[in-house]
Amino acid sequence: MNLTRTITIITLGIVSLSILSLGGVLARADLIEDLKDKISDSESEVAALEAEIAEYQAELAEIGEEKATLANTVETLDITRRKLAADIAVTQEQVSKTKLNITRLSLDIGDTSRDITEKKEAVAHFIRKIDETESLSLAELLLSSDTLSRFWDDVETMRRFEQNMNENVDELVVFKSELEYDKAVVEREQENLISYRSQLSDQKEIADQNRATQNTLLAQTKNQESLFQSKLTEKKAAKEELEKELLEYESQLQFALDPDSVPFVGSGVLAWPLKSVYITQYFGNTPFAQSGAYNGNTHNGIDMRASVGTPVYSSLAGVVEGTGNTDAQPGCYSYGKWVLVRHYNGLSTLYAHLSLIKMEKGQTVSTNDIIGYSGNTGYSTGPHLHYTVYASDAVEIVRLGDIKTRTNCADAYIPVSALSGYMNPLDYLVNGEAYRTTRSI
Repeated sequence: MNLTRTITIITLGIVSLSILSLGGVLARADLIEDLKDKISDSESEVAALEAEIAEYQAELAEIGEEKATLANTVETLDITRRKLAADIAVTQEQVSKTKLNITRLSLDIGDTSRDITEKKEAVAHFIRKIDETESLSLAELLLSSDTLSRFWDDVETMRRFEQNMNENVDELVVFKSELEYDKAVVEREQENLISYRSQLSDQKEIADQNRATQNTLLAQTKNQESLFQSKLTEKKAAKEELEKELLEYESQLQFALDPDSVPFVGSGVLAWPLKSVYITQYFGNTPFAQSGAYNGNTHNGIDMRASVGTPVYSSLAGVVEGTGNTDAQPGCYSYGKWVLVRHYNGLSTLYAHLSLIKMEKGQTVSTNDIIGYSGNTGYSTGPHLHYTVYASDAVEIVRLGDIKTRTNCADAYIPVSALSGYMNPLDYLVNGEAYRTTRSI
């Protein structure tokens, strides 16, 4: 058998294998296109739901600017319930879309793996035949050909044969790179799926809390505005009493800040705890503080608008120094549900008025880990996130009953600090300077 005929038989065998697998490839291609259509539909549904959520947030913001009345509070809870339902629907769509993506990528991986196997087999055939041919001398190749013309045809065929093998090797390299990339994407999608499922469970829990809050409110007020206003007055008085006691205690604490123990002002070392930021109350001696709020003390953090159920993220890697819930003590109106994170650069951050806490004391967190969800717990005139930055050496977590003789919060724990230990968050947040003159981004 001459060289040309040998190469022809090998090539025909490879082509036959390709034809046999063509039907399966076409079927998978149809399935992949169907998956892509479903993913596109899911993305459209998510976009529509997110537009609906944006409308709810605008309504909540508008109501939040109005006077606190029973009707407004009930309406806020109703809108929040609808927004949480939309949040849940979005997350469910994200779960479905992620599953579809994983299926599509798995098919791609299967196709690429088959391509690699076929190319390896083809290259193996080529290598074996080249070895056989190279074992013959030029004289033997010439004598095995019928004519000189056939000899040169065989040489040219051999040249194309080697070129074809090189092309298959190059394709193998590309296929391997595609396979590694698709596998990495699948791993990320699987992580996303776990995260979405966890978030879905959280959102359902927050929705249940919202319904319970509304039922409790209506039961306590008997749907009467006078009772609602009376309870607001009681809460405000209890909150002011607690703030007065805390101010007395914190004023006595001594702390001298070593500038070298914290990052420099404007360093931008802290990430914002919300993805969308709208500051409603700044740090320090704000107009609201001057109006008599905080019992003559300055505001010890910044407040950011955040509807119930909004994810709250850690500003920087660190360790959870503690968590608490002042609402667990009847008549204790303070931070509600809070998380304190001690970072590795001399700063600590507090996240308060949460609806749900996702961290435990001692847990290590990374930048942008979800540490909880915003809410309206503690003393709060509306859903928002209270965010405080401390010098870590100044802040400590105390049981209020251990430092105050009269308090409704004896068994509640909260962070306290010498007044000099409170830092302006805008000094350390990314692009913080830009927020000193604007309320939103």
